[in-house]
This record gives sequence, C-alpha cells and structure tokens, in this order.
Amino acid sequence: MAHEAGRGGETLNAILDHPDPGRPALVVPDDGQVLTYGQLADRVGFLAGSLAAAGVRRGDRVAFTLPNGPDVIQILLAITALGAAAAPLNPAYTRSEYVFYLTDIEPRFLLVPASRPEAATGAAQACSVPVLAAQAGADGPPELFVHEKALEPGSGFEPGQPDDVGVVLHTSGTTSRPKQVPLRQRNLMASTRTIAAHYGLGPADVSFCVMPLFHVHGLVASTFAALAGGGSVIVPRRFTPRGFWTLAREHGATWLSAGPTLHQMILDRADGGGPPASLRFARSCSSALSPALLDRAEQEYGVPMLEAYGMTEASHQMASNPLPPGARIPGSVGIATGTEIAVADQAGRLLADGSPGEVVIRGPGVMAGYANNPAATAEAFFGDWFRTGDRGVIRDGYLYLEGRLKEMILRGGENISPAEVEQALLSHPGVRDAVCFGVADEKYGELVSAAVTLTADAAGDVTPKGLTDHCRESLAAFKVPVSIHVLDEIPRTATGKIQRRRVAEFVAGGPAPDGAAGQPEQP
Repeated sequence: MAHEAGRGGETLNAILDHPDPGRPALVVPDDGQVLTYGQLADRVGFLAGSLAAAGVRRGDRVAFTLPNGPDVIQILLAITALGAAAAPLNPAYTRSEYVFYLTDIEPRFLLVPASRPEAATGAAQACSVPVLAAQAGADGPPELFVHEKALEPGSGFEPGQPDDVGVVLHTSGTTSRPKQVPLRQRNLMASTRTIAAHYGLGPADVSFCVMPLFHVHGLVASTFAALAGGGSVIVPRRFTPRGFWTLAREHGATWLSAGPTLHQMILDRADGGGPPASLRFARSCSSALSPALLDRAEQEYGVPMLEAYGMTEASHQMASNPLPPGARIPGSVGIATGTEIAVADQAGRLLADGSPGEVVIRGPGVMAGYANNPAATAEAFFGDWFRTGDRGVIRDGYLYLEGRLKEMILRGGENISPAEVEQALLSHPGVRDAVCFGVADEKYGELVSAAVTLTADAAGDVTPKGLTDHCRESLAAFKVPVSIHVLDEIPRTATGKIQRRRVAEFVAGGPAPDGAAGQPEQP
C-alpha cells in the first residue's frame, strides 16, 4: 500500500449510474441488441446474485475465459459488484497456459462458455478449480450453470468497495515470466475518469470496441471510459477489420482505440465508402505508432490520430497526445494524463527535462505491487515512483519513448534503441511490419539484426540489401542492421506487442514462431 496515492475513490459499478437509464449503453451489432444503462445495471445485479448463490464472496477471485462481446462486460461488472476480483483470460490459451494462470491466480471458479472448451476445462480439472458455464441469453443476461444446473440469484450480497481488487491481469511476459497485477476498483476508476476527461467523452460519444476485453486497453479505454462519459459502446461478438467500416457508419461511432497492427488491418480493408462521418478521433496505444501509419490513419479515418501510452500496472493510460487545438506530435506519446511522469537515472534520481533515462510514474491508477511477488515489487519502485522499464525523454512536456531498457542493444558500448531502427525500416514504402533485436557478437558484444514483412505489391522487388541502404539514409552506421530477414508474419502478443526474443531465437535457428513460414526468405 505504501506506493499508492490516497484511499477513497469509486467502485467500477459507478459507470452504470446514468441520469437517463434509458440511454443506450452497449450496442451488439451481430444480433441488433441494444442494452440501455438501466438494463445493463439490472443484468449485472442478476448475475452478481447468481455468483453469490454459487458461493462467490468479497475477496474471492473468479477467472473467466469468454469470447469478446457484451457477456464479458456484464460478467466482469457482476464479479466486481460482489467485491471479488475478475481475472479475464485469453480464450486462445493452450491447456498448459491455462494451468499456469489458474495456478498463479488460484480462483474460486473458472467461468467458461457453455461449449466447455477442453483446454480450459481440462486445466481447471488439473488445478482442482470448479467450473461454471455461461450460456448467452437471447433476451436477458447470460445464464450461469454449475454441474448443468442453472444458478438462481441469492437474496442479497455485500457490495464491493473502492479498495477491493477489481481486476487481476498479468504482464505480457515479453521480457520475463508474466507477473500478476492486482488492480483495485479505485485504481481502475481513476484511470477511467482520466481517459474520459482527456478525450472529452460525453453522452453523444460512441466507442467502437475492437480490442480484446481480456486486456486493460479494451476494458478501460474502449469500454469503461466510454460508459463513464455516459456514452455507448459498440461491442461486437465477432469483429472483422473489414466489417468495421459498415458498422461504424451504421451505428455512428465517434471514436475507436486500437494497437497499430489492428489499425493497419482496418485501414487495409477499407471498403471504399469513406470514413464514418460521425468519427471525431482515433486513438493508438499498446505499441509504438510509426509516423507513416499516423499520417495514413489521419488521411483515411479523416480525423486526428492520438497516440497514447499505457501499462497494465497503471490501469492503462499514463500519457496521450491531446485533441486539437492541442499539438499531437509524431513520435511522442503525448502529455501526462492523470499521472505524474518523470525520468530517472539508474539510482532513482529524477533528471531534468531533455535528459534520457527510465520513465517513472505515480498516481491514483498505479498498482500497489505485484501479487505474491515482493522481490519483483521492490525492484519495480523507486520510493513511490513506479519504474516502467521504458527508456524515454521529456521535452516541453511531451514524452518520447526510446524502447524497453531490457531490450536496448549494446553494440561496442553504444546503446541502440530497437524502436529507432524499426521506425527507419517502416519508413520504407515496401515494409509492412518490422522488428529489431540484438544478436551476440564476439567483437562488439551485440550486433543489430532485424526482420520485416513486406507489402503485397513490394514482394519480389524489395531486397535485404535495399533495406540496408535505406536504413543508412537515416541511421548512423553502427545502428544499421547487419542482417535483415524477410518473414511472412512477425509474431506479436494478442494486443500487438512485438515478441523480439521469439523472432531472435527463430532467426538464430530456433523453433519457428507462430505465423512465420519456414526459414527466412532472402529475395
């Protein structure tokens, strides 16, 4: 608790309080369903009663693995209404991955779809975790079943409090073993209110949720912040990048938030009908946005593209570029939003603006520490400043990120940011995606290497040598990759983060990462 700012705050269910309960809250385009705020609050209450009848109590944890859609939102809010913690898990996990997360979380129940997928249920059995099944309701809330018997709501329950852990998530594990992040309801609400205020979200706004709801980005930004502003959320059960355009026009989407990879997929599948006239801004978060993609997005969406900076440990957003007339600066993740941001040296001393170092943060959205991991918690803080692990610099109030500290490439004493090399590669018109990483070298310690995917019209015309020559135009010689591999796909996490270590292992002769076809091609 020593790291957190103040007590008090709100519970997550505050987002359901609307002066007009008849206003639309969730729009489900797959079946034309529209849930008002009043209906959503009633359904959340019904589900909370059902979970209480199953034995869920304040302080328990309930894991669930459900497809994206309105059921996730209803069930998560029902869990937190009881003062229990919701632990959303990726439905694409394998049995062994479920075993890891269930062992780490130790939930009271695992909630699965009515189809009872074997990977999840088998893992639950191996971990002795009781299973609840959720059946989507046509005209009401999802029905919950235990041992094939429908649960009936109990007579009452103790409501959750702001200091209760509301959501349990894990770090991405791209640089280390995933760590468990317990976010209190007041942490989540502080971030939710900040996002709603920063983008001026109001009752007329309609968020198009394209991100997975098992991740803090889709939950807090796309959903909670939209509801906190009194607006609506388009939450499809099955999202396709091509389908975005028609649905966004039909339902009057005013904004969307996604990672750069997903934005690129949406833009690649534009249907020729032009951007929705209702759009007023787009937001990018979860990984670095290239200036080229920013420009393209603004042209094709027809609205400002605002890059933001978020982390699970901060309940998502820490910084963002502002809406006009504020300046949005390519290459910057913007200004601090509801969080104090500074840059520190290795000893934890805060540095002056313009001096690069580790980005540190503090504020009401920041977690107190990792669950059951005091060593990781101690390492993660300089006093009450949380260490993000990102290298960055602040200039005139705007934060510029230079990459993960643990991923910096050290070549002959020179620190090289993989992100800088990736930006150079992405500025080539034939490059669709890029990842940079270090490879061991006896003389220099590490050398710079990279992998790329090419646009459809560039395949066969772009060579590694041509890409190397392109990099020399904007990078010092020691930063230019000594080898560039062309892959069919570059593996990323579910939220679009690059998995550098997996690509590095692959090009060094290890097992192929998912999505990479055979050996790297050399056109």
